[in-house]
Amino acid sequence: MATDTSSYRLVRWLQLAIASIAFVGLATRNVGVLVNGIFAFGITVLPGVLERDYRLSLDPWLTLWITLAVFLHAVGMLGLYEEVWWWDHLTHFLSATLVASVGYATARAFDKHSDAVYFPPRFMFVYVLLFTLASGVLWEVLEFVARMSARTVGVEPVLIQYGLNDTITDLIFDAVGAVLVALFGTGLLSETVETIQARLSGEHD
Repeated sequence: MATDTSSYRLVRWLQLAIASIAFVGLATRNVGVLVNGIFAFGITVLPGVLERDYRLSLDPWLTLWITLAVFLHAVGMLGLYEEVWWWDHLTHFLSATLVASVGYATARAFDKHSDAVYFPPRFMFVYVLLFTLASGVLWEVLEFVARMSARTVGVEPVLIQYGLNDTITDLIFDAVGAVLVALFGTGLLSETVETIQARLSGEHD
């Protein structure tokens, strides 16, 4: 219980920090900082929406994990992406572990829920890896489109891309995050899998 309370408080502090970053973007008329701050804050309220509207309660540590990942991304828009060479790799790695966790937990819940569905461990590993890499490629495309659109309009890009080498490095870190979740996700995500499975069983009944 104490751990849950600490996680809750940390999430609230991080949300306040993200809101402050969005305010900085508004005050300085920095569209990239503002948009990413609002986006990050929106992501942090998703766990509450899932619990309220869909009865999907996430573990406190998973909610904290999500909030920390988007907080680091929002902070990076203040200049750390340019000034700290490994910041982009860190945020991609954390984001990849989240995407991989979503893919793993959902697939595993369906696997346990239905006798008609069976995902062997090797298939699950490949699935998590491909799911994460596909999401990573989609994000890189969005970054490219955002950058080119910003250049056309003549405004600051809301997403930043540094070229082909950066894209390849990002995908490598995405793959590392996916592999870690595929290897160790069984224990860490067991409660989340059970929550999704219970929700699926409730809808089925």
